[in-house]
Amino acid sequence: MSKCKFLLSTLLILAVSTVAFADELPHLATIGEAPGGCFAVVVGKEASVDGYVMVGHNEDDGPPLIVNHYKIDRRIHSPGEKVKLLGGGELDQVEETWAYIWSEIPGFVFSDSYVNEWGVCITSDRCPSREDRPELTDGGISYMLRRLVAERARTARQGVLLAGELVGRFGYDSSGRTYIISDPEEGWLFCVVNGKRWLAQRVPDHEVAVIANTYTVHQVDLEDHDYFLASPDIIEYAVSRGWYDHESDGEFDFAAVYSDPSAASDPNNTGRQWAGLRYVTDSFDFGQKLPFSVKPNRKLDVPAVIRILRDHYEGTEFYGFSSAGCPHQGSFGPICGHSSQTSFVVQLRGDMPLDIGIVYWVCLASPCLSFYHPFHFGISKFPGGWASDVGVPSERSYRAWVESLFHADPLQVFWTYSNFRHKVESEYGDKITVVKAEIDEVERRAFGMQKPLEEVATRLYRTDRKAAMEILSNYSNGLYLSAMEAINSALSEK
Repeated sequence: MSKCKFLLSTLLILAVSTVAFADELPHLATIGEAPGGCFAVVVGKEASVDGYVMVGHNEDDGPPLIVNHYKIDRRIHSPGEKVKLLGGGELDQVEETWAYIWSEIPGFVFSDSYVNEWGVCITSDRCPSREDRPELTDGGISYMLRRLVAERARTARQGVLLAGELVGRFGYDSSGRTYIISDPEEGWLFCVVNGKRWLAQRVPDHEVAVIANTYTVHQVDLEDHDYFLASPDIIEYAVSRGWYDHESDGEFDFAAVYSDPSAASDPNNTGRQWAGLRYVTDSFDFGQKLPFSVKPNRKLDVPAVIRILRDHYEGTEFYGFSSAGCPHQGSFGPICGHSSQTSFVVQLRGDMPLDIGIVYWVCLASPCLSFYHPFHFGISKFPGGWASDVGVPSERSYRAWVESLFHADPLQVFWTYSNFRHKVESEYGDKITVVKAEIDEVERRAFGMQKPLEEVATRLYRTDRKAAMEILSNYSNGLYLSAMEAINSALSEK
């Protein structure tokens, strides 16, 4: 792409950029639990090339849907203002809530992700529990849990304690889930059980944790508050239900005691966790029970985490594909699949202004058929094509968008990538070599430009924050338009 064309693309995307935000809770009554297919990676700060925590996540959900991205500013709230929960409960609003980046899937209660101005990131994987007698107060809490953490927490530990307080007060109104709550220094897995019980473990600084729709926290030391936090009766309650007996079962194993057995033994869950662990260690044997975390055999950077999120079991006996050659339809569910609707890797670097140090690398549709676009936290807003006021699409309108003739439209980024996925999956064997080459070229440019541009922006930030962020916004928006052109090029190749 010529410098002139790159500049023209940048100016175009800046001209059409808009963002929307509604104060009210979205309409969520039509859709409850999302299908269990999400996946996450947490890289401890000493296991990261950056020297700070990184988080990667694939959000898997069944259509029809749409994904929106927003940048929400700090907000000052009126005295007496309340936060309303879906179940009917409410709590006092705080005086000020933090700014955050928000990945939203309208209509889905459990699918949004956030990273706030302090680098507190929260996302989740569905992890069903065995609890069948949940205690709820005022209808419980679900959708607003992660929003409240993003709005109020300045550290991951504070976010874990806040989430625990909210679950203890209202009760969690779904089977179970692992929330990944991280900041530049610490990454935590917050495991919540239907009702009022939870347990969280911190990922060791030199290790990497992988989660795939079943609890991964095993042996715990509840006296070690540096690494474990929990509701006070997490063990006693299990004993009272007959799920755990110290004499016959030995040391308390949270996952073994609280997991829904069918989720814990599902090869689509254990297989994806194994695939992530093997990538960071190059080992194929982890014993009979997969570990909570492992020491990687090299430090991980953003491309390494992206590689995990794009995995289809390549190089193993579990690699499978359809008649078109597409690995998304293999019999053994891969990390990167057809139901992956958005994916991100977030850098949480604390050695520079967080407006620059927090970078949200995000793609839409299946990661292997999409580009990871970098957005620095200090941007004023996402480009206009990254959010829509459509709401929850109907099955008919969703199929019409995805199955229509292909046209890369920068004002409809979700539909563009979903349409692109649909076209490439049907001719995977013929198209994937060209597609991968186009993706590699744009992402190489993104990674190659990042450091020198950030160095310039960091120096300028001290005296002119607006100008510094304009440099990084131009970088992001220009790459976005480059990706649109690359998609058109990939499908036009014979």
